Amino acid sequence: MAKPDARLARLLLRLAPLSGLRRVPLLGDLLSKISHALVPSDALIWVRIQHGPSQGLWLRVNPRTGQNVQQGLGEPAVQKALQEHLRPGMTFYDLGANIGFFTLLAARLVEPGGRVVSFEADPEIAARLRENVRRNNFANVTVEQKAIWSQPGTVSFARVASTDSPDRGLGHVSSGIEVRNTISVEATTLDHYIYTLGHPAPDLLKCDVEGAEVEVFAGTKRLLQTKRVILLIEMHSPENHELLTHSLRSLNYDCSSLDESHVLALPR
Repeated sequence: MAKPDARLARLLLRLAPLSGLRRVPLLGDLLSKISHALVPSDALIWVRIQHGPSQGLWLRVNPRTGQNVQQGLGEPAVQKALQEHLRPGMTFYDLGANIGFFTLLAARLVEPGGRVVSFEADPEIAARLRENVRRNNFANVTVEQKAIWSQPGTVSFARVASTDSPDRGLGHVSSGIEVRNTISVEATTLDHYIYTLGHPAPDLLKCDVEGAEVEVFAGTKRLLQTKRVILLIEMHSPENHELLTHSLRSLNYDCSSLDESHVLALPR
């Protein structure tokens, strides 16, 4: 991993609000070339979150894209829902945790008496997630480098290049058609993880799996029939939205839209 001069990286982070200038002809190309020359696309620096319920927590971010993280601005509807529904002592599952913004917030909200289980399929990002957990001294977080899927086994996982997504947040289980940057990763279902392997079931579950949400919930039938879990789901297509909300309503969940992509499902 490249190690840029910290002063240059932090300068680039402070200038991130001016990134709209990159759309200006000629000037945008020049700014992009200068920034790439000074700070590589895979550069990482530590920042402390400045605002919001995660204020004071540390994350290691890419200086090109870390402005929203540093300001605590990411997905405000999700942050609000976690604040409203997570309580001390609860168990929280983070499916598709990425580098851990919501994992860390949840660990703070459930306090030392609660627990957080975070699933991240990409091995590089899972390592960064563990690093972020350690930096914040959260002993109540378990990181599982696994994909959540409709059945246990191995799946193909398409990683997105750091030049396109610095935190590889667009990685997803692949249909097999994609070849570039595809790796094999271990997969499990939530039913298997909980009822076969004996892990505690969640009280609240956040799911952001880049289009695999229908497959994920195909592996939660026992969980949703035996425990009234609060669900916070990012829907990545209208088809997934329709299928899942219909299925959840049949299981006596009330579904409401938090924003254009997130659904909160509360048990009746």
